[in-house]
Amino acid sequence: MSATTPPDAGSAALDADALQHIAAEKPGGIVARERGFFHDVSAIAGRALRSIPREPEAIIPALIVPVFFFVVNIGSLQNAAQGAARAAGGSGAPPFDFKAFQVPVAIIFAVTGVSRASALVTDIQDGYFDRLLMTPIKRISLLLGLMVADFALVIALSIPVLILGFILGVRFETGILGALLFLLMAGGWGLVFTGFPYAIALKTGNPAAVNSSFILFFPFAFLTTSFLPQSQLTGWLSTIADYNPVTYLLEGLRSLIMVGWDAESLLKGLAAIAGVGLVSMTLAFSALRGRLKRGG
Repeated sequence: MSATTPPDAGSAALDADALQHIAAEKPGGIVARERGFFHDVSAIAGRALRSIPREPEAIIPALIVPVFFFVVNIGSLQNAAQGAARAAGGSGAPPFDFKAFQVPVAIIFAVTGVSRASALVTDIQDGYFDRLLMTPIKRISLLLGLMVADFALVIALSIPVLILGFILGVRFETGILGALLFLLMAGGWGLVFTGFPYAIALKTGNPAAVNSSFILFFPFAFLTTSFLPQSQLTGWLSTIADYNPVTYLLEGLRSLIMVGWDAESLLKGLAAIAGVGLVSMTLAFSALRGRLKRGG
């Protein structure tokens, strides 16, 4: 659910603070001076965040779609899933809370693929990215700043879904700290997945290619434990789920809601985030280096 950014008036020239980096008076003329790595990152992130309220048509679907699937899955599959769980566990098994089971799935749908990659393509096409390269801005901050904005956005998208879960009676066995860790893990997953659309944006500069990058998520989303526990998966689906990082991410997130502080499940979830992040960020920053070598 990639968030797109149409060109706006502010994109014609970078905010004075970000583009000019506070030009300093020098004998013989004005020379732009560096303001430091963190200033550069915050300037890029600030511009990206300020553009979000101007594009509700890109953000609202990213929230509506996961909420829709959450409600539909509960309404259509809850009785069947809970019945199957009772049959598998016997009469002495604890009740299976399908609503709690589905909250992490809705969160993953909400945060995956939300990025400023389409905005980056727009900046590349209208020459704005090239103008940034004429400033003393740290090159790595061109991507890190966008990712900081992405992280803030995916956390913001996670909160309404979590509130809906609370309204429907879902409670965290790990309490408030568990809910905070849940949000951070969801945000971490959303962040590392942005590496894929950014890599495509920087490599191709093509908005259609970036918009199609969400297709990459479908194998992650559906060839896993989205609807049933792993113990109830069979055949080839069970085998694929064993190798799907989302399986372990969902296990970690669900443990915070349904089990308690389960170190093994949490470590598996964090490892899944780190593994995908290693691949996606390598691709993204390699694509950035390639574009810089080509001169934007």
